[in-house]
Amino acid sequence: MTLSVQKIRYPPFEPDQMEPSGVPIIEVAIEHDGDSPTQFAIGNTEDWHVEWRDYKEEDSNLRVYPSNVYRKTPDFINKSRLGWYIDPDPLHNVSRRLIYPTVIILICTLFIHAIEPVLVETGIITKAIAGAYRIGPLEYPKLLFISFPIFLMPLLFRTWANFRDFTKQKVFLRTPIDSVEMNSEINRGCVIISNVSLPTDIIPIKIRCQVGVAIPKRSAVDNALGRLERMQPPPGMSTKLPEKRVATTDETGTGVGEVAPMQASESKMLMLEPMRIMESGEWKDVPTGNAQSVINMQIPLPLNEWPGTVYSDLIAIHWELVIQCKFGSMDCKWVQPIIMEESNEPITIGKAPVKSGRVELSN
Repeated sequence: MTLSVQKIRYPPFEPDQMEPSGVPIIEVAIEHDGDSPTQFAIGNTEDWHVEWRDYKEEDSNLRVYPSNVYRKTPDFINKSRLGWYIDPDPLHNVSRRLIYPTVIILICTLFIHAIEPVLVETGIITKAIAGAYRIGPLEYPKLLFISFPIFLMPLLFRTWANFRDFTKQKVFLRTPIDSVEMNSEINRGCVIISNVSLPTDIIPIKIRCQVGVAIPKRSAVDNALGRLERMQPPPGMSTKLPEKRVATTDETGTGVGEVAPMQASESKMLMLEPMRIMESGEWKDVPTGNAQSVINMQIPLPLNEWPGTVYSDLIAIHWELVIQCKFGSMDCKWVQPIIMEESNEPITIGKAPVKSGRVELSN
C-alpha cells in the first residue's frame, strides 16, 4: 500500500459569494494501491486550493483515508461528462444581466414616490405621474405600474428560456444521436485527433481541449472532516437530498441553488455542468470541407501545464475534448474524456482558475 497526502478546498456553487477562508480545508493521508501521481499544487492555501504530494514523516498526525487511485475513466465521469449535450438558451444570460438594473429601477421608483410632494412642488415631475391609484382598500404608486413590469422581466425571460430548453431536450430524447467515433494521439504537447466520424445530421463547428478538478465525493469529504452523514453539512455544501438524484452536484453536496435550467430527464443530464476549477484551451475551427469527417486536427492544450489524468475520491483531475456542433437549429456539443499522461516534474499553478457552477455560464 502507498500513502499520499491530499489537500483540497473546493469552491462551492457560487464561489464569488463566499470567502475561501470560510470553507474548511481538507488535508488527509490517503492509502491506496499502485504508484502516486507526480506531485502538484493548484492555487494557494489562502484561496481555493488542490494539492497532491508524497507522504512525509511529519504527516503522521493526519487522518488516514483509504481511497482507490486510478487512471481509467470512472463510471461517475462516464455518466455525467460523456456523450451529447445541448447548450442552455441564451436568454438565461440575458435574464441574469437584467436582475440588478431592474431591482435598482424598482427601488428608485419607491424612493421617488416617498419624496413626491417635494418633487412636484419644485416642478421636477408633474402631477400626471405623481400620486397613486386606489385599488380596493390599498393605493399603489402610479410609477409602480411602469417599474414593476420591468422588474418582472428577468423572471419572464428565465421562464421562457426554461421552456425552450425543455423543448430542445425532448427532441434529443425522442431522436437519440449516434456516438462520435475518433482516433486520438495524446501527449503533453497537444492532442491530435483523426478520422472523426459524426452522425449525418450533425455539423461540427469547433473543437477544444479542457481540464479541471471534478467535484469531490460527498462521503469522502464527510470522512475527511470527521463528520457523520446526519450532521450539519460544512460551509459550501448543501444538505443531502433524501430520495432520487436531480443533478450531479446534489449528490456531492456542492449544488447549492439552481445548478441547471429545467431538466427533461432524470436518467441523464442533457446540459453539461462545469467543473468549478477548470481551464480550457483555445477553440480550433473545423474546416468547412470536413463537415462529417474530421481527417486530422491538432488541438492545443490549456495555457497552464496541468497534472495528468488521475482519479480518487477527493481529488480527480479530468481531461476532455469538446466538439461544438449544430443539430438543426440547436447548438449542441459532444464531450469525450481523454487520458492525459503524467508530467515528469512537479506542477504548480499559482491561482486556481475558478468558475461558477451555473450551467448557463459554462461557455
